[in-house]
Amino acid sequence: MELIRGLHNLRDKHRGCVATIGNFDGVHLGHQKVLEQVKSKAKELGLPSVAIIFEPQPREFFAGHDAPPRLTRFDEKVRLLRDEGIDRVVCLTFNARLRSMSAQAFVDELLLNGLNVRHFVVGDDFRFGCDRKGDYAMLEAAGKNHGFTVEHTHTFEIQEQRVSSTRIRETLMRGDFELSQTLLGRPYCVTGRVQHGNKIGRQLGVPTANVRMHRFRCPLQGVYTVIARFNGHAVRGISNVGVRPTLNGRLPVLEVHLFDWSEEIYGQLMQVEFLHFIRPEKRFEGLEALKTQISLDIETARQWFDQTPEQHSQAEVN
Repeated sequence: MELIRGLHNLRDKHRGCVATIGNFDGVHLGHQKVLEQVKSKAKELGLPSVAIIFEPQPREFFAGHDAPPRLTRFDEKVRLLRDEGIDRVVCLTFNARLRSMSAQAFVDELLLNGLNVRHFVVGDDFRFGCDRKGDYAMLEAAGKNHGFTVEHTHTFEIQEQRVSSTRIRETLMRGDFELSQTLLGRPYCVTGRVQHGNKIGRQLGVPTANVRMHRFRCPLQGVYTVIARFNGHAVRGISNVGVRPTLNGRLPVLEVHLFDWSEEIYGQLMQVEFLHFIRPEKRFEGLEALKTQISLDIETARQWFDQTPEQHSQAEVN
């Protein structure tokens, strides 16, 4: 799969495709159905399939820190789109220039001159352009004038409700990982490189792998049972997602204590699969109180693993 960053990096070889556009946060089952439409039409026409995404996402540009947390980091999203079989991802930088682009300029610069789209898959409520004049009817009219077709996305529902990133985010926040897995089509995971931390966990006798978050805001906060996967291993453990108020932290971090593991894994790519909510994050009166609670949390997590179905107890330390 090819990742193209920005309109300025589109070349003649990128012209002619079947495309769709959106945030694709989570690349959930609803997104996957849209991507199936794109891939099916691309195969029919003998053209590449293209997903157009934004970075930052528009709501992040307008709302800043008040924007909803993401389900997936940018690199995870690109990997998931690749795994779905999309040929190209065009990432548009959502900045002041893109914000001020008119609907007509969007059609001219991106769909016609940039990509020469032959078929475009969008929702019938899709709106675009600084003037908000861009809609499905405008795309249909442009298609008739310039020789491309437009297709509605198919609404996908589970339990009589539309599958959406918002719904999944709300499901995760209330700790319903069974439903989130159903809506995503896979367990909810966060992936990142293991980096050096402040070694406080080691001082407390519970060393942790610190997963690099950068600017990613996870929809989860608190203590969870997890399975961590890295370098061919799948290891049971416990994770804290949050700002570590006892240590006067400010930026969110993802820490994972791996059960029965002692080897150093700095620099390795770790995928953390969240399985069960234990408790919210809280401030403790000193490190001894924190250490006591962590011991209780570890015991709670071990008991949960002992009581779960077989598929949640496959992780081994080897």
